[in-house]
Amino acid sequence: MRMRPKFCPDCGSALTEIVFDNKTRLYCEKCAKPIYENPLPATCVVAFNKSGKVLIAKRAVEPSIGEWSLPGGFVEIDETPSEGALRELLEETGLRGNIISHLGTEGQKSNTYTNVMVAGFLVTTDGIPSANDDIADAKWFNIDSAPRLVFSSHRRIFNRAIESLSRTLLPNVSREL
Repeated sequence: MRMRPKFCPDCGSALTEIVFDNKTRLYCEKCAKPIYENPLPATCVVAFNKSGKVLIAKRAVEPSIGEWSLPGGFVEIDETPSEGALRELLEETGLRGNIISHLGTEGQKSNTYTNVMVAGFLVTTDGIPSANDDIADAKWFNIDSAPRLVFSSHRRIFNRAIESLSRTLLPNVSREL
């Protein structure tokens, strides 16, 4: 589990705990302000190619090394979630994509990061993916033969994408991961 900060990020003073807004929070007495601990922002993409196949990545890093997930990662301080999603897609697979829609945001409990807020995007892309950055492999799968996704947030976002597409482009698809 991620360690809680011990010192104020603004002045460097030792932090204490107080009850603020009905919750025990870290507090800097010198700055006279609470220190909010927020989820880390991340993204993932449900990427489809022209053949209707979905891109799934095998993780090369913890958490869940060797498991399958959607391409994605943490949003950088200077980018929007959609920019982060497309950057992660390019970094991990070498593919550029076009965002079709936002698929919502899901929380993901994490032993490493405590809580991650994952914004999902429906993306179109094409080409042969290459495994780069945080992934060991990336493959195109038929929807009905895609491997189970390791993260519950990715499964919910993937299922939302399939539901959305089944109403429009893929009326015969009813697969959940």
